[in-house]
Amino acid sequence: MRKMDTIHSIRATEILTSTGRPTVGVRLTTARGIEVWASVPSGTSTGQYEAKVVLDGGTRYGGRGVRRAVANVNDLIAPALIGEPTTSQEDLDGRMIELDGTPDKHALGSNAILAVSVALAKAGARGAGVPLYTYLGNRDAATMPVSFATIIAGGSFAPSPLDFEDYLIAVPGASSFADSVEALVAIRACLGERLRARFGPVPEEGTAFSPQISETPEALDLMLQAAGDAGYGGKVVLGLDVVAGEFYDARTDRYRIGERLLTAQELQDVYTDLVAGYPMVFVEDPYHDDDFAGFARLTAALQGTQIVGDDLFASNPGRLARGIEEEASNGLLLKVNQIGTVTEACRAGRMALDVGYTVTVSLRSSDTNDPFIADLAVGLGATQMKLGCPIRGERIAKYNRLLEIEADLGDRVRYAGAGFVVTQG
Repeated sequence: MRKMDTIHSIRATEILTSTGRPTVGVRLTTARGIEVWASVPSGTSTGQYEAKVVLDGGTRYGGRGVRRAVANVNDLIAPALIGEPTTSQEDLDGRMIELDGTPDKHALGSNAILAVSVALAKAGARGAGVPLYTYLGNRDAATMPVSFATIIAGGSFAPSPLDFEDYLIAVPGASSFADSVEALVAIRACLGERLRARFGPVPEEGTAFSPQISETPEALDLMLQAAGDAGYGGKVVLGLDVVAGEFYDARTDRYRIGERLLTAQELQDVYTDLVAGYPMVFVEDPYHDDDFAGFARLTAALQGTQIVGDDLFASNPGRLARGIEEEASNGLLLKVNQIGTVTEACRAGRMALDVGYTVTVSLRSSDTNDPFIADLAVGLGATQMKLGCPIRGERIAKYNRLLEIEADLGDRVRYAGAGFVVTQG
């Protein structure tokens, strides 16, 4: 039997994300000499119901420095946790929540709390002598998720005039997770060739292309053509992250699509046409983040399509419980830093899975090389991830960890793509 290990030290540092934004990194050591490192992302597009980060203000990094959050770890959180068992994840996450004392973690900062929470999970797994995904889930965890990759970017954060934010492609028709990664690399390369032949140099946003096109069907056609060019015709499905709150006008209760102002019902008709015309299986945040009724109507209308709540739920078990009661969705986008502790994120994920929702574990647009969410997805049994295309270090870190997990699982592994029905719309 392994002897109980305890926390010896916790030390936070201000580090940078993939987009040069400051964030919190934490090094945790244990009495038995285990040392782990954890870091947390910073979201670009953030919903109003997310847990709050603590930023410094002032002039450093345009006010986005995190020295205050670092100090909260070093001066307040660390003294409260040192000497505690590393396997007490739920208790210690609860202690940090109590120490913060606010409903949205704005006192200590979700960036401070989550960095410690992730480090604690890693130390607990190391001490238990099991893979992190096993520690977060169970010994039967053996499902590799399907990766939905943003391959074309639009919306308010991209130079393209496309209205919706993320145009997603996935390859459930691949034979394994490793084969799906190979397919995504090939499809992105073929899409790049098509776009450059037509437009010349094309700007990029994150890992996605952002061409000067304005109509969603045109973007979807290009994605399917690129899949065919790469030899994966008939093996892909498509998705949209609409982020409808970005173009919702609360004064008129209308959504602006191009030059049109649409009611919620008229916008539902847009989604219905896209699902009918394309292998569209995933629609995220189709309405603003207080419109539970609109989500419910769309979920009922588009049976068999994932209607996914991101800003709607903010990975919050309380908001998710409301959504389940009102049948407002059938999918959860899980971003750990939206809620701020590993315990609460796992609670939300399991709550969604227990009622038959899909769970899509997602990175953030301004992320770090910490691959924690790869283990989280496999441990929870989430069948999907949203990782962007497999380029850039912070994305590759997650893909590489998943490839490592798939190899480790050996004959026990199952690729979740087997559960998809791929059609041509």
